[in-house]
Amino acid sequence: PRPDPRSSMRQRGPGRPGVPAEAPVGQLVTADEDTASKPAAQEPAGRLKPALVLGALGVVYGDIGTSPLYAFKEAVRAAGHGQAEPAAVVGAVSLILWALLVVVSLKYAVLILRADNHGEGGIVAMLALLGARHAEPRSRAGLLLVVGLVGAALLYGDGAITPAISVLSAVEGLKVEAPGLARAVVPITLVILVGLFVIQSKGAAFIGRIFGPVMLVWFAVLALLGIGGILHAPQILAALNPLKAVEFLTHAGWHVSFAMIGAAFLAVTGGEAMYADLGHFGARPIRLAWFGLVLPALVINYFGQGAVLLAEPDAIENPFYHLAPDWAHYPLIGLATLATVIASQAIISGVFSLTQQAIQLGFLPFIRIVHTARDAQGQIYVPAVNWLLAAATLSAVLIFETSDALAGAYGIAVSLLMAITTLLAALIARRWGFNPLLVLAVNGVFLLIDLVFLAANSVKVFEGGWYPLVLTAIVAVTMLTWLQGTRLIEAHRVGARQDEGAFLAALQAQPPIRLPGAGAFLSAATKGIPLHMTRFLERSHALPARCTIVTALYEEMPVVPESERAEVTRIAPDLYRVTLRYGFMEDASIPDGLACAVAHRGLPADFVEDVTVFVGHETVIPKRDHRGMAAWRETLFAFMMRNGERTGAFFCVPARQVVEVGTEIEI
Repeated sequence: PRPDPRSSMRQRGPGRPGVPAEAPVGQLVTADEDTASKPAAQEPAGRLKPALVLGALGVVYGDIGTSPLYAFKEAVRAAGHGQAEPAAVVGAVSLILWALLVVVSLKYAVLILRADNHGEGGIVAMLALLGARHAEPRSRAGLLLVVGLVGAALLYGDGAITPAISVLSAVEGLKVEAPGLARAVVPITLVILVGLFVIQSKGAAFIGRIFGPVMLVWFAVLALLGIGGILHAPQILAALNPLKAVEFLTHAGWHVSFAMIGAAFLAVTGGEAMYADLGHFGARPIRLAWFGLVLPALVINYFGQGAVLLAEPDAIENPFYHLAPDWAHYPLIGLATLATVIASQAIISGVFSLTQQAIQLGFLPFIRIVHTARDAQGQIYVPAVNWLLAAATLSAVLIFETSDALAGAYGIAVSLLMAITTLLAALIARRWGFNPLLVLAVNGVFLLIDLVFLAANSVKVFEGGWYPLVLTAIVAVTMLTWLQGTRLIEAHRVGARQDEGAFLAALQAQPPIRLPGAGAFLSAATKGIPLHMTRFLERSHALPARCTIVTALYEEMPVVPESERAEVTRIAPDLYRVTLRYGFMEDASIPDGLACAVAHRGLPADFVEDVTVFVGHETVIPKRDHRGMAAWRETLFAFMMRNGERTGAFFCVPARQVVEVGTEIEI
């Protein structure tokens, strides 16, 4: 079994079962057996549930499943300057086939899915596995953190382009049946996208119920259409030979070859969702859905489109819709539009989940997160991100207007993300103890392939590739600024924070007025006295009769078992420290955490009954002559601090129980 790099992450004290509330000062209090040395519980493999496979069809494969609407068309156009030459058609089909087999099937389905963090996947999970979150900015690990955050930011660029190109390519089917409606394509697309973003506040649960069944029908239709096309021109089966792709690329000239490779890459975009959605479905359902239905349906459809162009070169305007008989065009347009809406919904939900994880790991400020389903933790809605993403997506439609133009903007972000994923996967494999030569050989080949696709897509920067890169840069700068700013804030706190011994000595020297009731002071650190607690004492000369210092930490693992949720340390008879630990896929709730500390770790119940929660409200003042960050970044950080979600609300504390204590900090 591979070693667990997180085995030393949680430090536990020498707790004993049944320790009473009168434990000596400074000793860890626990009400049940310490579980520090026990591995997290693993669910048995059990029998594969068909519902998970069906769900994966819609959520995981919605994006790549709608690629036949535009990918093959763009590949042939890029190679033949608008003409469907037989050699280009066969070469494009062969290139797409082997890209699906090597990049998606072998790299992602077989290998990358192994790099899970307690069952979770995605760039953020990789950063957690590598422990890069706490790296020093100028260290090698700090550079790795920057690379990983750029990879996470690329998902936002992808999230803005995917709904635009998917829905636009589906609606463009109207041009085939009714060319006079060409001017209505963009307005119809905008209406559909606006409706999609508007309904996000109601949650995706009701759409989710039809995700799987609709995509099951969609993939079945893809296969049936492809079979019909192949029967008309079976010579397209020559594309099974990878030498057909190599032969065309080597004789077409590097300009044409790069253009075709960049366009063919559109067929594998969406493959990264396999890893991003690993935690929702698990590796087995994702692999079974891919190899059992999605891959065969996609391959058959691409071969069918190639066969159509061999028989009818003029069908290059939209070979996908030419696969269907005339009577089926309008129903197919409706089904394609529904499939692209599902694909868009999946990427939007993915962006919401990524935002939540980034907030919890300290890469973004607190942002309001709304849970839209009581029985599903992953069903969330992030209003600020939803409308920023809507603005970016609608702007993309208005700027580029056609799926052909958007194809230039699509691909570069995903190709760079795939290269970063391959690099991080290699580092994880080394950390898990795999042979370095084997890691270099396997990941080196995949990285080389990724770099070829990246180079091919980079020539499209001025054709539209600049758009997702600009979005990526904005998000990456925001993340890095917040990360660096919070480190500067914590450095200030460390310098001003009073240690526990001095605080207790001051209380003995000048006892404060004791207010009736219990008070909980939220703290970002697990040592020392929080600034707002000392500030409250200085200005009011009073403290609640029973006090707890509460710290909520997010671990670099998806879920922390409830038995390991809380640590309780008795500092003084009327003062306890409570450390609550959550996984990055969980929501931190101070009330629930304190209840857990009472139930499992021996915290006296009267310390949490009708508790008042004291929160530090820090106002950041940029200092122009400070060397911490550039002035504009300090201003940006201060803006994010002012406009972020209230700390109490983020930690699920009712507003009537919150008291904020203000502090000004210069950075």
